[in-house]
Amino acid sequence: MTINQGKQAYNSKLVFMAACLGMLLFGIVLISLGSILPHLRDRFGLSDLSTGSLLTILPFGLLIGSLVFGPIVDRYGFKILLLASGLMIFLGLEGIVLTGNIAILRIAVFLIGFGGGAINGGTNAMAADTAEGDRGARLSLLGVFFGIGALGVPLLLGLLIHILPYDKILLWIGIFVLLSTVFFLIVKFPPPKQPQGFPIKEAGRLMRNPWIILTGFVLFIQSGMEGLANNWSTTFLQDNKDFLNQHALFSLTCLVAGMTAMRLILGWALHHVKSSRVLIGSIGLSIAGSLLVFLAETHFATYAGMAILGAGLSACFPVVMGYVAGRYTQLSGTALSIVLVLALLGNMACNYGMGLIANAFGTGMLPAVIAGGVFLQLFLLILVLKSMANNKQNNNS
Repeated sequence: MTINQGKQAYNSKLVFMAACLGMLLFGIVLISLGSILPHLRDRFGLSDLSTGSLLTILPFGLLIGSLVFGPIVDRYGFKILLLASGLMIFLGLEGIVLTGNIAILRIAVFLIGFGGGAINGGTNAMAADTAEGDRGARLSLLGVFFGIGALGVPLLLGLLIHILPYDKILLWIGIFVLLSTVFFLIVKFPPPKQPQGFPIKEAGRLMRNPWIILTGFVLFIQSGMEGLANNWSTTFLQDNKDFLNQHALFSLTCLVAGMTAMRLILGWALHHVKSSRVLIGSIGLSIAGSLLVFLAETHFATYAGMAILGAGLSACFPVVMGYVAGRYTQLSGTALSIVLVLALLGNMACNYGMGLIANAFGTGMLPAVIAGGVFLQLFLLILVLKSMANNKQNNNS
């Protein structure tokens, strides 16, 4: 479908394809470093301290990319952001392959994180801005491609590692990123919403807006719970369920697969069910999944619990970001930038907090921490939905 917006016409299907491709790249970016970390440790002779500092650079880059993407897309449009992000990810991946210098390795990891954070935010804003129906449904479908990218990298490495070395696989992943960037170059995107200049005062008001801050803290908790499930579940299962490493890793695959499958279903469900009910249902699934993992006495029950937990965690990001983009259509990029930065801070804070809890009480507390976080999120969501209902009532009166 071709849409006319101002003097520029664009094909909404092609634009959504570009957004899906960008989100696929983000899934690849987020998983790549962790997947090749053992190889990097051996190749560069990294100590535990050096490894930890390297892993810190990626989320720092993600945070900076998430902070700047909003003003860029509102002022200059999506094309320049996607092109710059794709090139940074490409240079970062090729930098890892070609360098033997630890300083250049750190710069490459930062470029990957920066480009990944910017492309994640930009593709979400683009999908929300060009949605022809429910924004949450469109963003849920977009999230499926993150799952494909995140699941694809470990699968690709597993299939090809006996044929090609890690460096060659990463080299070809980088070439795929470059080809994707060429696709961004030829697609016509919607024009910028603020072509005459970025409204700094309005953006400042957004940053102080209580509803935006409240919504951001919903995603703060959501990102934190996702981070705990992704980063701590394998350790929990090995420490408390006597899982072997490969079985614990498979449980992580079940988590991502459950999230990806549910987002595919959400793309349909949000056209037929109120988004508020979907959110409440997803919280119920998250609690059920975490309890099943905690109580499970067999591998199969644990895998099922992880898949249910992933399914429960799938709805909040697309639905809540759809709310934000719909409420602030003229500064949707900047609004999404604010809440995504809070989400990333939540991921960092919750992982750090879990480290303190694990040190004091053991990793067996993980399911209880996730369930407690989800209950707190439910309380904040009720406040967000109540505020939206009051705002709608005031607009109608």
